[in-house]
Parts: sequence; structure tokens; C-alpha cells
Amino acid sequence: MRPSGRDLNQMRAVSIETGVTRHAEGSCLIQIGDTHVICTASLEERVPPFLKNTGLGWVTAEYGMLPRATNTRMRREAKSGQGGRTQEIQRLIGRSLRAGLDRVALGERQITIDCDVIQADGGTRCAAITGGWVALRLAVNKLMKAGDVLSDPLTDHVAAVSCGVYAGQPVLDLDYPEDSEAGVDGNFVMTGSNRLVEVQMSAEASTFSHEELSELLALASKGVGELVAAQKNAVS
Repeated sequence: MRPSGRDLNQMRAVSIETGVTRHAEGSCLIQIGDTHVICTASLEERVPPFLKNTGLGWVTAEYGMLPRATNTRMRREAKSGQGGRTQEIQRLIGRSLRAGLDRVALGERQITIDCDVIQADGGTRCAAITGGWVALRLAVNKLMKAGDVLSDPLTDHVAAVSCGVYAGQPVLDLDYPEDSEAGVDGNFVMTGSNRLVEVQMSAEASTFSHEELSELLALASKGVGELVAAQKNAVS
């Protein structure tokens, strides 16, 4: 029995609200259960120095958690310095979103995706990737509407979901009580066409079999399919 009472293959409730900030070229508030993340996309007509005069665009990401996003207050990273976990997550978000991007079609411009966790209950990086794609889609829509790009730079949806082995059973979309006690914990990043972008898996308390990995992958495919449907609904 899951602490939330959900079925083994059941996602938490998913909500994506767009246009939540005034100034960003694209923005959304994604809520997956009690995990809430604001994602914004900011467009710049320049690229990092290593891409100058290459004709290639770039998408990068930054990630952070508000001090009281969790049960106890965290120290602001602006004061204490950015931790290794934060750096790892924002690199993951950037890599994931670039997997669904035609950088030639984007041209020499950069879009920065900022993901700010305002409430955390497990799966924050997955919510950031899923919501980050929506913010990116909205920013690209503005480029296309203005005629600044000749073809759509986004080649596919990108979304992510967590899966793991909790109480000996593979489960979809871990919340914090499950994540903190899972024997196996994993994050699956996939495209809308069901192709894998990245898989992060670790044995927290026990090893896992090939069969369990296959079960988790099947659960992830189901979950990502539901998240892509939510993305489509949000940007339609």
C-alpha cells in the first residue's frame, strides 16, 4: 500500500498553468501533487562565447529551491554558495531540453530556463524538466510568430518522471515519503515519441534486477505519456 493510497501505476494529479509571470517570453506553474515549480524562459539574441559564429543556438537552465519549499527552512544558496546537487540538476534540465531541440533552426540565440521550486514533495527535477519544456515551447512560439525563425526549433516534447521500488514493488511517480524510503530510485527523461533521453537509477537500499528495471521503464513510459498530454493541453 502506498502512503498516498495511489495505485502502483498512478501519477499524482498534474496541473500546468501558463503565463504566470509578466516579463518572461514563456512561463508556467507546474504542479505534480504537492510539488510546485515555476518555470520561465528568457530569450537573448546572443550565445555563449564557445558558440559564437557557429550558427547554433543554445538552451541552458538554472534551478533553485525557495528556503521554505521543504519541511524545514534551507539556507539560501545566494548566501551559502551553489551546492553540487543544484549544479547537477540544472545541467540535467539543460541536457534534457536540448535533446528535443534543433539548434540550427533556433539560430544564434540563447534561451535560459529558470526553474524555481516553491514547494517540494519529491520529483522536483522531473517537474522542472516537464514544466521547463512548456516555458520553452511558449518562448519559441513567440519567435515563430515574429518570423525570427524559419522552422520550428522544437523537434519533440521532453518530459520526465520518477519511478522506484517502494516496499518491494515498482511504483510510478514517487512522492517524498516514498522517495525517502525507496529501495531503488530512478528518474526517466523521455521524448514525446517514447525515446529515452537520460535515465538516472540507483540502488538506495537494495539492488534491482533486469526484470524490475523493465517494469520501471514501462511505468515511466506510461507516466511520461500522461505528462506529454498535459503539456499539449497547456500550450494548445
